[in-house]
Amino acid sequence: MELVKEIPIMYFPDCLEDVIYRYQDTIYRIAFTYCRNTSDAEDIAQEAFLRYIKKMPWLQSEEHLKAWLIRVTVNIAKSLSTSSWSKKIVPISEHDPVIADERTETDTATDTYYAVMSLPEKYRSVIMLYYYEDYSIGEIAQILNRTETAIQTQLQRARAMLKNKLKEEWGND
Repeated sequence: MELVKEIPIMYFPDCLEDVIYRYQDTIYRIAFTYCRNTSDAEDIAQEAFLRYIKKMPWLQSEEHLKAWLIRVTVNIAKSLSTSSWSKKIVPISEHDPVIADERTETDTATDTYYAVMSLPEKYRSVIMLYYYEDYSIGEIAQILNRTETAIQTQLQRARAMLKNKLKEEWGND
């Protein structure tokens, strides 16, 4: 009896525009999480979609497509953050006191968002994927190429850091 290999089913979305429309916000948020700069986040998102269009990878499901796009976005963002060009950039907010003091009166959602964005990259990314994108710990571990234990630890530490930052922001309520 001859063993027949099972051929994986390829998931292929109906239209590239649908893929971009469906995932543009998610990919942009992930990119912004890493670079914290609107124009860089837009460039990273655009590059992620261009790579998808060029490669058209074999994907098994809608979730696999989303995970692939997120993984590519994270890789592009990390490459940008470690490039020599990005190390020479100084944010405009450090030079302009009006922009630096922009969030004097904010609501709690904005304070929380700024607190998340102030976390180190590894904590910021797990918070964004867990709370904003609703991924499970196992899925985040696969996307970020880390162990589930590492993701759990990073989530726990990120929550503690956020708690401290928000206590400072809101006072000791």
